[in-house]
Amino acid sequence: MPTTVGQLVSLLEDRYPPALAEDWDAVGLVCGDPNASVSRVLFAVDPVRDVVDEALVEQADLIVTHHPLLLRGVHSVAPVNHKGSVLHTLISHGIALYAAHTNADHATPGVADALADVLGVQDTSPLVPIPDEPRCGTGRVGRLDEVLTLGSFAERVAERLPATHHGVRVAGDPDRLVETVAVCGGSGDAFLGAAADLADVYVTSDLRHHRAQDHLVDGGCALVDVAHWASEWPWLPVAASALQQDLERLGSTVDIHVSTVVTDPWTLHRGSPS
Repeated sequence: MPTTVGQLVSLLEDRYPPALAEDWDAVGLVCGDPNASVSRVLFAVDPVRDVVDEALVEQADLIVTHHPLLLRGVHSVAPVNHKGSVLHTLISHGIALYAAHTNADHATPGVADALADVLGVQDTSPLVPIPDEPRCGTGRVGRLDEVLTLGSFAERVAERLPATHHGVRVAGDPDRLVETVAVCGGSGDAFLGAAADLADVYVTSDLRHHRAQDHLVDGGCALVDVAHWASEWPWLPVAASALQQDLERLGSTVDIHVSTVVTDPWTLHRGSPS
């Protein structure tokens, strides 16, 4: 029997329960017939045109993305803008789209676990646990597999995350020792206070000037700011492998691919002259 969109959605939601998503989020099946058969799945961070084009080349029947396509309310999905065009292309080619966003952020294992693992952070627990779900929550904090200086740790981050023009920005004394590390994939400046209480350094994305400045002035931990896309990409091969294992247990055969398209929006970086 062919594997259907609905069966794959069920497997994904067993690992990333929609109940774990934030109230404002828009997770789940965006388009696609739950009864349609699937022979190939593509995992990606962003549901953008380049990823859809990759799915067309790969002949994927389902795209699983981290970011939702329709996070905010819309009044039209006519193909006169980017999102409308993406949606029309998906539907016209019979490609389903599923989004696992903050439910994948909060699940264990999830986006934050994948980021921690790739950076060598061990024995992790949620940075901000969900009430009544102590094993799940936002971010992770744990012990680095070896004590490093902040400068050396930043080099590790740059080497182990996907390359972007954003690169890695660091706030703190490069010679300070780092032993405990907090991480949060995606925008994480809302959790600076929790990181300050628990870690020597906090790795996240989209840190704002005033929030970071106030954090440091108040004696907070060192900061490592990376590209939003790069901080979430490590989850893709982990999620793809987990889905493959679930399918094998069911005796289903589906080809699963991880997108290699860089959807980070920044395309150039120039450092200031010395």
